[in-house]
Amino acid sequence: MDSIEIVGGSRLAGSVRISGAKNAALPIMTAALLADGEHVFRNVPNLRDVHTMTRLLGRLGADASYEGGCVQVKASGAIEPTAPYDLVKQMRASVLVLGPLVARCGRAIVSLPGGCAIGARPIDQHLKGLEAMGADVELHHGYVEVIVPGGRLAGSDVAFDFPTHTGTENLKCAAVLAQGRTTLTNCAREPEVEELARVLNKMGARIEGAGTSVISIEGVESLHPVDHAIIPDRIEAGTFMVAAAATAGDVLLEGIGFEPLEAVVAKLREAGSTVEREGDGIRVVGSEVIQPTDIITQPHPGFPTDMQAQLMMLMCLAKGTSRITETVFENRFMHVSELNRMGANILVDGRTATVHGVTKLEGAEVMATDLRASASLVLAGLVAEGTTHVRRVYHLDRGYEHIEEKLAPLGANIKRVSGHA
Repeated sequence: MDSIEIVGGSRLAGSVRISGAKNAALPIMTAALLADGEHVFRNVPNLRDVHTMTRLLGRLGADASYEGGCVQVKASGAIEPTAPYDLVKQMRASVLVLGPLVARCGRAIVSLPGGCAIGARPIDQHLKGLEAMGADVELHHGYVEVIVPGGRLAGSDVAFDFPTHTGTENLKCAAVLAQGRTTLTNCAREPEVEELARVLNKMGARIEGAGTSVISIEGVESLHPVDHAIIPDRIEAGTFMVAAAATAGDVLLEGIGFEPLEAVVAKLREAGSTVEREGDGIRVVGSEVIQPTDIITQPHPGFPTDMQAQLMMLMCLAKGTSRITETVFENRFMHVSELNRMGANILVDGRTATVHGVTKLEGAEVMATDLRASASLVLAGLVAEGTTHVRRVYHLDRGYEHIEEKLAPLGANIKRVSGHA
C-alpha cells in the first residue's frame, strides 16, 4: 500500500492547473443512463472514484471507459437496474445511480452506500422524494428497492428537510423523465449541483432554478447524449490555496474562478494571505505571520465542510486561537489526533475544535482516515520540520489527481512510496 513522504520546509512557488471536479463528474456520469447513445465527458480527473463509477456503469449494462481525461458512456440497449454491494460500498457517490435507474427503468435495486466514515449520511431524503413522485420503496438486506407501479414517475412537490447534495442530484435526475412538473425546495446550491442541471439541460431536460434553493423540472419524454467538459474542482483548488498560504508561498492556480471559492477566499484573507484574480485563475501569496480565524462549516455558499480539515491545519500555525465548528457531518474531526501527533494543539468539544496556534509542527508517521483528512496531513507535512509519512493514501487518491506530482513542481519535497501499510 502506498504512502506519501514529505520533507517539510520548502516554500511553494509557481503555477498549477486545477483538475476537473470529481463531485461534478460522478453525477454527470450517472446521468448518461438517462439517454441512449454515446456521451462524451471531458476534463474528468484520473481518480479512483471515477474508475469505480466507470466499473459500476459497466455492471449496469452501459459501455463506459476512461482514457486521457475523457469518459465515454454508451447507455444504449438494456440496462440492469441493480447496483451491487461490492462496488457501491467503495464510495457513497454510487447512490447517484438510483435516480437515473428509476427514471429509465421504472425500478432500481441499489446497495446502501459506503465511502468515507465521516458521518451517517443517510439517504432518507432521496427516498422520501421518490415516494412523493409515486414510487414504492422497501429496504431489505442492506439494499433499497424502488419500484414505480406505473413505470413512470409523476411530478410532485418535494421539500428537503435540509440541503442534501446527492439528494438534490438524485431527484433532479429522477424528475427529468417524470410526467408533469416537479418542484424541489430547500435544495443544495453547490456549483456541482448546478453543473449537473447544465448538462441535463444540454441533453434536452427542462430545469430552472439550479444554483438556488428552489428547482423546477418539467418532465420530458426523452433525452439525447451530450459532449461536455467538466468544471474545475473547487476543493482541489482550495487545498492548493492553503498550501500556498501555509508555506508563505506564491502560487497561481490556473483555470479556476473566484465564484465557487468566495467563502474560502474570505477566510484566507482573514488569515493574512493575499488572494487576487489573475488571468483565468487565482494567485495566492501567503503571509509570514498567519492570523487566527474562526470557521463554521455550512452548505454552499457557506464555508465548505470539504475544506474544514485543510483550514484547521493552517490555523495550527496561526498566531493566536481559532475555533472551528463543524455543522454538516458529525464525525469529521478524525484528523485532529494525527495533527496533534505532529505538535498541534487542538481540543475538541462536541462539534467545535479549539485550535491554539503553535510555532512549528514536526514530521511524524500519520494515518489518513478519510479523503480531506488525508489532504490536511499532506499540507501539515509541507510545513513540518523533518519528514512526514502519510499512510493510507488510498483515501487521498479518491479525490486528488496525483497530488504529489502537482506539488513537486511548486518546490515541495514530496514523493509517493510504494509498499507501506
